[in-house]
Amino acid sequence: MEPETRTLSAAVREHLRQLCLHEFPCGTGSWNKSRFLPQTSRAWRELIPREERALSPGEETVEDLLGLVRSAHSPWALVEGSSAEDLFLKELAIQNPLMLKDSFFYTYFRSLRVVDEDVSLVDKELLKFVKLKELVLSANQIKEIDTTNLPPTLKVLELYGNKITSMRCLCHHPPPQLQHLGLGHNKLLGPLESLYVTSDHWPNLVSLDLSFNNLTDLQGMVAGLQTLPHLRLLLLQGNPLALVPHYRGLTIDSLARLCVLDDITVASSEKHLFRGLSHSEDLLAPEAQLLVTVGNLRGVLDSSVFDPEPGPQGPFITYNYYVTYDFVEDEEGEGSQYGGVLAEIIKPPSMEQLDEDILEEIIEDIEESLESGLASLSESGELEESIVSGASEPLPRSIDSAEELPKLRPLLDPQLCPSPGTVLFSTVPKPWSDVIPCNYEMQHTLRDLVPLKAFLLSGTVVTVVEEKILSWPVEQPSSADSPLAAKKGKAEKDKKEKEKDKKDRKGKDKAGKGEKEPPKAQKGSKKQKELPKELHQDPPILRVLGSSPVVLEPLLAGEPFVSTVCNFGVIRTLEADRLTLNRDAKKNKKGKKEKIKSLVSVYESDYQPEPLTVEIQIQLIQWRSTEEALRGLVM
Repeated sequence: MEPETRTLSAAVREHLRQLCLHEFPCGTGSWNKSRFLPQTSRAWRELIPREERALSPGEETVEDLLGLVRSAHSPWALVEGSSAEDLFLKELAIQNPLMLKDSFFYTYFRSLRVVDEDVSLVDKELLKFVKLKELVLSANQIKEIDTTNLPPTLKVLELYGNKITSMRCLCHHPPPQLQHLGLGHNKLLGPLESLYVTSDHWPNLVSLDLSFNNLTDLQGMVAGLQTLPHLRLLLLQGNPLALVPHYRGLTIDSLARLCVLDDITVASSEKHLFRGLSHSEDLLAPEAQLLVTVGNLRGVLDSSVFDPEPGPQGPFITYNYYVTYDFVEDEEGEGSQYGGVLAEIIKPPSMEQLDEDILEEIIEDIEESLESGLASLSESGELEESIVSGASEPLPRSIDSAEELPKLRPLLDPQLCPSPGTVLFSTVPKPWSDVIPCNYEMQHTLRDLVPLKAFLLSGTVVTVVEEKILSWPVEQPSSADSPLAAKKGKAEKDKKEKEKDKKDRKGKDKAGKGEKEPPKAQKGSKKQKELPKELHQDPPILRVLGSSPVVLEPLLAGEPFVSTVCNFGVIRTLEADRLTLNRDAKKNKKGKKEKIKSLVSVYESDYQPEPLTVEIQIQLIQWRSTEEALRGLVM
């Protein structure tokens, strides 16, 4: 069911009714009847109040009545946010209420503001306001306007926050004297909008606000704006076209008479820096470039201190930590490298993979597999083939490529699943330290600007992940089973016997010369423990340590970058930090037990754990000169 159409004239009448201009303390009544001539007097005297002499009982003076309207504590005071016109009408209704007729309203108003009143239709009643100069209809439900219903005297028209999808409806007999047109925060979309910003429709336009729409054709828009001879103020920020690196430079160089762009004054030095950029217009690609930087990761809990020492059959446990964030998929393809740092990319899983019941079954099966892993290994030499419930094929033992990674990670924690239309990027996993330097940079280049704007409005999510990997020794096959191995073993045995005979002859020669033979190593000497040469790994066990949204909307509002430190709260504990401190102190050969105890006691007495934090910055690349733009084109 479509909502009821509300006209502008109906909203104006309703607003005047709510002002109560004919009720106490306004209008005429027992509170002021002696001030006015009787209705039988001549017409020209109807508007002249009597001189105040002796007031009748129950009447109020004009000053007292005005005080009831002006006082903030009065029940007859205007509501907060009322306009100056509303106060003027209230005072006029007290001082001279007989003037308030329809003819007065139509000739008095130069400015009419109807904001957030659910107006959807501008009707022809508006033409009765013969002296109207300014019309503000922001935050309503207007989709189209019949410009034949607009007074020709209009100089300012503001339609912010409506549902207008095209300027075409405004170009049929627009007000010829219009100097300011505000269409920000609407739904303008498509390359044809540049056809409706020319001097054929707006010959006297000085200020134009098209901010926060979905305009994408910068070159076409600039070409249309060049025909406006009086244009001095322009707002285009918040549109996808403003995300390209050459946006400000191309606009300034193309519109030589422009004074203010996006609320920033265009200085003569800026015009000089961008001189000639419009001549390279054909070389400028309509693509946005954003640089994501991830700095230091702090306050991570060292989980390895809770694990027991591994036995000869394992498992050998390693921990790594990394940071993920979701972003719109790059135009040039995934896995691109920037600044020498390769990002791991996790594609969104299917909706079937995200089913909560399946996730619970997966987690339960993983826990059962880990508990029975050592027993299964000792009995059969291999871990159970399947971890995922209902899987017909075993999961890979190691992560050999980024393609296998997304098959595992999203199944373990829903927080690692990017939102639809985005890709999950991650820093390189690194082992634990008190401060983990991520040293991550990734440049994202995107041609589809409308989804990028939608992504910036919704923001990204930054997540800190702990990766736990269990490794098991691989049993070597028996050499007796292979004929080739038997031949090889026999050859090696013959070779060893020849070497032994050769050493015996040398020993006899040295004994004859009186030389001493070096002592042989004792069979019972201690040998350093060595890890098995070959290990196979279980799929990584992932645990989300913290997750936080990052607001990116300032990039649409003209900010060059968003830089923040995501604080996930404290996850470290006194017990874990004590174990970590003891372990690190014991590794120092110069340390003594007394010194270790002293450090631990001092640490515990003033224990203030550092919260889990990560530094992240997202920069929208904007060229600052023609030289920088040309250098970027060459690169």
